[in-house]
Amino acid sequence: MEHHIYAILIGYFLGAIPFSFLIGKLKGIDIRKVGSGNVGGTNVLRSAGAFYGALAFFLDILKGYLAVVFVSSLGINAMLLSGSFAVFGHCFPIYLKFKGGKGVATTFGVFLAINPWSGLVFFLIWLLIVIFTKYVSLGSIVGLLGASIFTFFIGKDYWVIFLALSLFSMLRHRENIKRLLNGNERKTDVVKYFFGKGKKN
Repeated sequence: MEHHIYAILIGYFLGAIPFSFLIGKLKGIDIRKVGSGNVGGTNVLRSAGAFYGALAFFLDILKGYLAVVFVSSLGINAMLLSGSFAVFGHCFPIYLKFKGGKGVATTFGVFLAINPWSGLVFFLIWLLIVIFTKYVSLGSIVGLLGASIFTFFIGKDYWVIFLALSLFSMLRHRENIKRLLNGNERKTDVVKYFFGKGKKN
């Protein structure tokens, strides 16, 4: 029981660190008041440019990864618990009155730490969809679900937790899903951003 409490606390308070908000502040931007208003890497990318967007993505991935690694000696259940609460912490950070991001990068970090192959499957699906459609939200949703299905097929019992985290992210993306269905979701040419030619569409 003590191990579980420790995993929850480590995961939540690490996940709740609002890196996108802090990076925005370095640029003199309140990320909550520009672009989509989302406290996440994509909004930093659009609002502050490729370097700061990449930094936000990296740090959000890292906190999910570290939340798992820090409790790895306690076993897989503690790892899953800490990772899950890192995602919740990102989405509901105590430091920002519980108004955070959508948790995709942090979930990716959790997948990567628990099963690197699942993390790789997510990244490849995400990248291909974003390159060909320019819809980051669509890549995120399909990538997480694809990684969860992959985890099921390789026989890992924790695929259920991966799926639950993926469905939680879908819930966080419900407005994006509505816009995708209506054909007015915002596109982001990630490749051009990172080659210094991106447009803030």
